[in-house]
Formats: sequence, structure tokens, C-alpha cells
Amino acid sequence: MSRRRMRLVAFLLSGPTAHHHGMWRHPETDNAFLTPEYYEHIARVLEGGFFDALFFADILALMDFYKGSYETVLSRGGQMGLLDPLPMLAQMARVTKHIGLGGSVSSSFVHAFQTARTFATMDHLSGGRMAWNIITTSSTPQWANFGLPPMPRDERYDVADEVVEACTRLWDSWEADALIVDKASGRFADATKVHRVDYAGRYVRTRGPLTVPRSPQGWPVLMQAGSSPRGRAFAARWAEIIFTLQHATADMQAFRTDIHARMEQRGRRPEECQILVSVDPIVGETRAIAEEKAAYLNELVDAELGLALISAHIGTDLSHYPLHQPLGDVETSEGSRGSFDVILQGTRSGGLTLGDAAKRFAVSELCPQVVGTPADIADQLQAMFDSGGCDGFVLTPTTFPGCYEQFSRGVVPELQRRGLVRTRYEGRTLRENLRA
Repeated sequence: MSRRRMRLVAFLLSGPTAHHHGMWRHPETDNAFLTPEYYEHIARVLEGGFFDALFFADILALMDFYKGSYETVLSRGGQMGLLDPLPMLAQMARVTKHIGLGGSVSSSFVHAFQTARTFATMDHLSGGRMAWNIITTSSTPQWANFGLPPMPRDERYDVADEVVEACTRLWDSWEADALIVDKASGRFADATKVHRVDYAGRYVRTRGPLTVPRSPQGWPVLMQAGSSPRGRAFAARWAEIIFTLQHATADMQAFRTDIHARMEQRGRRPEECQILVSVDPIVGETRAIAEEKAAYLNELVDAELGLALISAHIGTDLSHYPLHQPLGDVETSEGSRGSFDVILQGTRSGGLTLGDAAKRFAVSELCPQVVGTPADIADQLQAMFDSGGCDGFVLTPTTFPGCYEQFSRGVVPELQRRGLVRTRYEGRTLRENLRA
């Protein structure tokens, strides 16, 4: 009986940082995030490391919760999406053959027909390697950029359910053999195999059919990262990959057990969804070198930037609270409760104050840092994986691109020797590789 395979997905964000807020300040980080070569190179590195996929998170506003201004986040190099991920993914598709390519698109702002059309197009251009990271968007600044008032969390997920329903029907509006392209007979397509959709929900209406023929995967792999009860219900219905921020093995196990129970209620099997937890790797030639690298890197973070970014995640200006106050005493908006609960989960065990939490959040968003030699890191990942806490990992960079280069050259071969990571891509599409 073959060993369960560990899934690896890389987290990307088109800006100065991903999770580690000191990343852009590190001497080895290449800050060429406005150039195509930057993204083409990392796509090749990750495919050489046999990652299942890479995906781009996205932020549709300069976040200004903290002190009512985006000055802190912008001037100190916080999380921001400086470029639209989808054109970058098209470039990355051209320089790779196997790795999955994920893009974040908000179901709150983009109509189902446009989303279906874009991802079907990208799935053709990538040869069946696309994933859609479905985000519902909670923060007021992002809603304001689209000229809309923010929507309550549960209603956002109600909209998302309809958007995904409509998209799947649009993707299915072309049968697989509808396109003929027979020069001799003059038949381009069989119109009887292309169907109207006529989807009419409470929030979404679309007639169809889609203008794009059926793509290699049928539709993209569906990703999601909701943490609230409503977000988990949505994930249990749709997600094939879940990206989650958990802080200890027990938290991971509880989350995965909960998702599997919800999936069972939906008639889905656990193997239909890969649950991946976030970790930040720091690789060294020896354990002492790795720990020294981590200490140096972690000193580059800005605690006030951490406060500003927690403020953005939870929708509350933390500049009004004293730094010695427990984070659990902070009042937050209902729409960001899932994010706040995840952050609280990472502070309770250590009894962290707001100031302590800000520093820790700036380091790794309270997710595990895995530090050591390639063998040390493989040991840590294998322990979490074998515990039943996850199906694999979303790795977030600590330096760029060196973090991913070191992980691919050092840690991946160690995981391969243990039979945990593939040594070749068996499938033709992302979905096939996830299930191989």
C-alpha cells in the first residue's frame, strides 16, 4: 500500500511581503516584484521542486484601518497586491508545464460570467493547470474601491454559493466534444452540444452558454480559506484545496476533523479536499546557522506594522488600544470574525498582549516557523502530516526567492527520500496531480 502523499503549495503576493513582514528588507531578497522575470523564475523553481501548485493571494486596496490611513502599511512595506495576479499567471504558464497555477478572484465583485470566462480561458492556455482561490472579501476599503457598502459575512457566502453554482453551470454548458473544427465537412461545432444555462438566483443571473469551449479540467480546482463557521460550510461544499492558518498540531487536527465532518454531511469524501496549513520555512546548513538566520530575519520586522496589519485583518483600528491589553479584549467587526478567531487562537496559549501579538504577527502571522537543516524541517513537516493535522502545506516565503530555492534544493529531496513527495508529475492536469 503506497504512502499518503504530502501536498506542497507556494503562497505568493505581488508586493514586498507575504506573511513575514521583514522579507523585503532582507539583504538576499530580490524586490523586482514589478518585472515579469521575477515571476517566471519562481515558477520554474517551484516546478523544479515538484510543488503541486503556486497561488497568488490578492488585496484590492491599500489598507487604512490603522490610524485611519494607509501610511504605515505603505511606507513600511506591509501586505499589498501591487499587480493583478491573472496576467502574471499567464506568463508563468508559458515557462512551466506541470505546476498548478492559482489566482484569487473575489466572488463579491466579479460577475460569475466573467469569472467563468477568465478561468476557462486560463485553463486552456495552461493545459489544465488552473485553480481559483475563491475569496469573499470582508474589508471595507476593498468594498469602497468598488463603490459598494460592505456586505455581512453570511450574505457574502450566500453570494459566493450562487457565483460558484453559476460558474460550474457555465463551465458545463459546452460538452467535451462540442468543438469539431472539420475543414472538409465545414462543421466547426455541434450546436446541440452547447447549452443555455439560464441561472437565476437571488444574487446572480446569467443566461449562457459560456463563450469558451470546455477546458481541459472542465473547471478549475476550487480553493478556499474561510475560517468562520459559514466559511467552513462553504469550504465543505466546494473546496478541493483549503488554505488554513493554524498554530499548533492540536488546532490543525481539530480543524481537519471539523471540515471532514462537514464534508460528510454534504456527501463528499475526505480525499476530495486537500487541507493545507501555513508554515514559514527557514533553511540552514546546520541547525545553529538556521536559528541564527531566523533570529536575524525576525529582527527585521516592525511591530507597528504588525499592529496595522492585524487592524486590517480584523477591521478594527488597534491604535486606540494600549499595548499591554490582552488581544482577546479587543472589539472587532462581525464580518472579520473568522480572521480574528484565528489570530486569537495563536495568542491564547502564550497569554500574549497586543504588543506581543503584533510582533509575532509581523514575523509569521502566528503560524509555525519551521527552522533547521533540511532534515530538521522534513522531521517537523512529517510530524504534523503524520499526526493527521493536514494533507500538506502552504509554504510562505521568508526571503525571496532564496527561501523557495533552498527548500526546493534541500528539503524536497529529503521528503522524496521518505516517500512523502512526488519525484515526477504523473497527471496531465492539476486535479489529476492532486489525486495521484
